[in-house]
Amino acid sequence: MIIRLSAAAIAVAAAFSTPALAAGTDQPTVTVTATRQAQRADEAIADTTVIDRESIERAGPSFSLPELLARQPGIQMSSNGGPGKATDISIRGTNSKHTLFLVDGMRLGSATLGTAAWQDIPLSQIERIEIVRGPASALYGADAIGGVIQVITKKGRGEPKINAFVGAGSYGTREVSAGVAGGTEQISYSARGGYSQTDSFSAQNRKLSTYNPDNDLYRNGNFSGNFAWRPAAGHELGGSVLYAESRSMYDSGRTYNNYNNAAQSAWNLYSRNRFTDIWTSTVRFGQSIDDYENFASYAPNGATIKTTQNQFMWQHDVRLPVGSLLAAYENLHQKATNEGTFDVSRSVNSFLLGWTASIDAHRLQLNARHDDNSQYGGKTTGYAGYGYQILPTLRVQGSIGSAFRAPTFNELYYPGFGNPELKPENAYNKEIGLLWEKGSHNLSATYYRNRISNLIANDQNFIPRNVANAKLEGITLGYGGQLAGFDLSASVDFLDPKDADTDKRLQRRANKFANLSISRRIQALTMGVEWRGSGDRYDRANEIRPLGGYGVLNAYAKYALTHEWAVEGRMNNLLDKQYETAYGYNTPGANVFVGVRYAPK
Repeated sequence: MIIRLSAAAIAVAAAFSTPALAAGTDQPTVTVTATRQAQRADEAIADTTVIDRESIERAGPSFSLPELLARQPGIQMSSNGGPGKATDISIRGTNSKHTLFLVDGMRLGSATLGTAAWQDIPLSQIERIEIVRGPASALYGADAIGGVIQVITKKGRGEPKINAFVGAGSYGTREVSAGVAGGTEQISYSARGGYSQTDSFSAQNRKLSTYNPDNDLYRNGNFSGNFAWRPAAGHELGGSVLYAESRSMYDSGRTYNNYNNAAQSAWNLYSRNRFTDIWTSTVRFGQSIDDYENFASYAPNGATIKTTQNQFMWQHDVRLPVGSLLAAYENLHQKATNEGTFDVSRSVNSFLLGWTASIDAHRLQLNARHDDNSQYGGKTTGYAGYGYQILPTLRVQGSIGSAFRAPTFNELYYPGFGNPELKPENAYNKEIGLLWEKGSHNLSATYYRNRISNLIANDQNFIPRNVANAKLEGITLGYGGQLAGFDLSASVDFLDPKDADTDKRLQRRANKFANLSISRRIQALTMGVEWRGSGDRYDRANEIRPLGGYGVLNAYAKYALTHEWAVEGRMNNLLDKQYETAYGYNTPGANVFVGVRYAPK
C-alpha cells in the first residue's frame, strides 16, 4: 500500500478524526515531554497524547500498561502470553527498540535487549502518561526513533489524604494498593504501595513445541514515593522513586517450571531554582535498574542479566524577548552484566539546544543535540516544527526530524554472536497534521513518512550487521468530544510498514487498526464501552506466519457510593474473541474484575 495525501485530502480526513489531550477536565492539560518545557498539550507541535489519572483508573487493574498504551492512536502491542509476559510496543510501525521509556525523566529499560519491561510497571503507581510520536532524539538522544513514552508517578497536594483500592476478578486475579499524599506551599509528599497477583492461563498454545497446559502465574509488588521542598519562592528540592518486583511463570516444555524474577527501579533527586525572572536552572541526577533473573531447565540455579543507568542532567530555561530557550548538558553511564557472559559499560555526554515560540498565529520549535558515545563516537540530530493557526478553530502544523538507535550490548558483545563494529541505526521523519477544535470537539489528521537506514539485522550466521532499511508511511485520524451527553473518542490508523529492500511488510504490524470509546455519566454512575480492532499481521519477517485480524469489546462501570467511596467493575473481551498478537501465544478470554476504591476528593 502506498499512501499519498494532499492538503485537501487531509482536510477531508479530519472529518473522521486523535485527541491530543486528556479527557474529563475543563482545565488545560500540560505536557513536558514534547519540548522538555511545560506547555499546553493542545499547543504542542509534536503529535502528543496525555493520559490522565481518571483514564488510568477507568482502565482498572485488569488492564496492564501495554494494554492501555495499545488503545492510543498510532500504537500497536504484541505479547508472548498473558500478564507479565514479554511485551513489545510499536509506535507508528517502528520496532520495539525504537521507543524510549522514561519514568519521571529517567531512562528505564534493558541495555542488553534494547527494550523496556512495560508489563512490569503497575498502573496503580502512575499519575499521568505522556506520549510523543515521531523522532525525539534531538531532545532525548538515542532510541527515540518512533517516539517517547513517559510515566509520571503520583504527586501530593492539599490536605493529607489516605487512598486505597482492593479488587478481584477472573483468572484468580486480585489487587490491593494504598497510599497517602498531601502538601502545603512549602512541602508536598506522596507514598504508595501495592501488590497484584493472577493465576492467569497458559502463555502458549499447542502451535508451539514448548507448550505446557498449566497456568502461568504472575505477581507484582510495587512502591512509589515523591517529595518536594520549597524553601523560598522559585526554589524547589525534591525527588521520586518507583520500584516494582515481579515473578512470572512461562512455558518452555513440560519438564521444568520455568520462571523469571524481575525488578524495575528508578529514582532521582533534583534542584529547580529560578535565579532571575527569566532564568530557571534544573539539576537532576538519578539511577535506573533493570534486573532480570531467569530460572529454566538449562539454568536451574538462575541466570542474571542486569542493566544499570546512572544519569545526570543540568538544564537551563531562559525566557527571551521572543520565545523560550532551552540549553542542557546530560551524562549517561550504562553498565550491563550478563552473568558468566560479559560485563561491559559505556558513557554518553550530550549537549542540546532548543527554542520554542508563539508569534501571533505562528508556533515554532527548533532543537539540536549532539551525543558523544564512548562506544561508537558522535551523533548529531535535529528537529524543526512549525504550526500556523489558519482560523481560531483550525491549525496546520508540520515537522522534520532525525533520530537514531544505539546498538544494544547483546548486539555488540554477546560471545560468538556480537559485532563490536556496529553503527547506530538512523531515521529521518517528515509529517504534517491538521487540527480542528471547537467547544468540546477536537478532530485531527496526521500524515507521516519515516525512513530508517542502517537497520541492524542478523546475517546467515546470526551475526548482527547494519544491512537493512525500512520505510514507514501512515495516516492517523482521531476524534474526541461530547455528543448527546456521551463522551466519545475514536482513532483509526492506516499504516504501510515495509522492509525497503524486500518490499515485504514488517513483522507484527497491521496495516489498519482502530480504537473507539463511548461513555456517559448519569449522576453517581459512569459507564462505557471500548472497542479495539486490528487488521491481519505477519509473525515473522518476509511475511511468514500470518496472524488474523481481530476486534475486542470491553465494558466498564463506576458507581460513587459517597464522595469518598466508589465501586468499579470491568468486563473485558465480552465476546470471548480468540486471537493472537504473537504466533502460538494466548490472550485473555472473557473476564471480569470488580473493586472498591477509597479516594477522598
